Amino acid sequence: MFKLKKTDAIADKPQEGSSLMAIIVGSFAAFGGILYGYDTGSINGIIAMNMFKQQFATYHDANGSPYLTSGQTSLIVSLLSVGTFCGALGISFIGDMVGRRYSLIGSCGVFCVGVILQCAASSIPLFIVGRVIAGLGVGLISAIVPLYQSEAAPKWIRGAIVSAYQFAITIGLLIASIVNQCTKNRTDTGAYRIPIALQFGWALILSIGMVFLPESPRYYVKKDRLDSARRSLGRLHSLPPDHPLITEELLEIQSNNEYEMSFGKSSFLDCFKTDGRQLYRLLVGTTIQALQQLTGINFIFYYGTDFFQKSGISNPFTISLITNIVNVVFTPPGMYAVDKLGRRNLLLIGGIGMCVSEYIVAIVGTAVNSVVSNKVLIAFVCTFIAFFASSWGPVAWVVTGESFSLRTRSKSVAICAASNWLWNFGIGFATPYMVDSGPGNANLGAKVFFIWGTCCFACIAFVYFFVYETKGLTLEQVDELYEKVPKAWQSQSFIPSLGVSEADAAANADKQEIENIEKVPMEV
Repeated sequence: MFKLKKTDAIADKPQEGSSLMAIIVGSFAAFGGILYGYDTGSINGIIAMNMFKQQFATYHDANGSPYLTSGQTSLIVSLLSVGTFCGALGISFIGDMVGRRYSLIGSCGVFCVGVILQCAASSIPLFIVGRVIAGLGVGLISAIVPLYQSEAAPKWIRGAIVSAYQFAITIGLLIASIVNQCTKNRTDTGAYRIPIALQFGWALILSIGMVFLPESPRYYVKKDRLDSARRSLGRLHSLPPDHPLITEELLEIQSNNEYEMSFGKSSFLDCFKTDGRQLYRLLVGTTIQALQQLTGINFIFYYGTDFFQKSGISNPFTISLITNIVNVVFTPPGMYAVDKLGRRNLLLIGGIGMCVSEYIVAIVGTAVNSVVSNKVLIAFVCTFIAFFASSWGPVAWVVTGESFSLRTRSKSVAICAASNWLWNFGIGFATPYMVDSGPGNANLGAKVFFIWGTCCFACIAFVYFFVYETKGLTLEQVDELYEKVPKAWQSQSFIPSLGVSEADAAANADKQEIENIEKVPMEV
């Protein structure tokens, strides 16, 4: 039976070595978020550029000006997510086959192929093919980064490190907005080709950097390469590979893996089993990723410039830049708070703030004259983004990255990331039809925020009833949490069965097992 009494007995005792390397590793891996964020932000501005419309549009209005139909805009934006969906699912096989590190490097190569096709395109079909292939690379990266970060980061700062992935996404969005602002008035194809081509730089930085970083020690244990796992742990903790603390952590990871593997090799079907509440964890992970998209955040970052333009705002590119600055500024507070307030509290606070902000935008946009409503729209869109950036943006990835057992972790995280991209595609595809005017369109305009606000209300309820608090737990202790705590709202009082003193006693009792591991030969 789990304990419901708070105690200081399990406070971490001072450790030798340093977590600096682990922090650097996890933070650099987050650079993969720049690829995702930059692509999202660049297409937001590109579809509103005059040169892009002149090159790709096949329709002209009464004044002879080219324009993209709702269907064309929908396909150009949303089909990236078809590739990302396939990539996110595919990483479960690749990540377990070649490792987390090489998977990231290969994903950058796939992404670059898509970028080349987009740069070369002069018609919509080839541009869309490039978007899909680039999406395949982004999908691979989106699934492997939180997994790699969670397995490399120390527990006391794991939430902040995984949150850095979302922070990198916001940086990518901001950079794209700045680049669009600089090129939008060009009178040649460089207006849109320069923003697209710059994506090579982000992929190159990530792939070269990953060559020098260590592989996940948990991947090595899964492959029964204990000597490699020992060296990887030593690098992450800045300790010699044969240090007792490295041996002790290796024993914990190996013991947990052996227990899980006693049930046999894992498959996708194991993610849906009730043993160890795997199905429950998967449903929480996939739902929280779906709800992250249903907040309406990518409506702003995919179509914000176009939406502001059609709403009568005179400087839509500048407003889009402002929203991206807000996104960047308010993400670090969330990164700090996730390991202070906890996952549940931060998600609940963010859900309430987003819900209120979006209802205000919807009500004022429907009932008030355009001049006033546009000012309110801008103000509360920024407020909504601030709440999202400091809560649901980073924390959804934290919950996904740390909720699963080692045996099914890569497959489960892949399914959750695929859920994110599936809803990303659905929203990206449907939004132009929901918001735009014209035959066959709903012409909701600002009323679409009623939908996003209602989804945010659903976010609040879901977190309270179903999301467990995993702050301060090792990934192995998260398994114990799900096995022993029946209700999510009781999880904040959970104490692992091994406290500090008990852990020391257990370590002495297992001295022979530790010595056996120490006898594993080291590779030169």
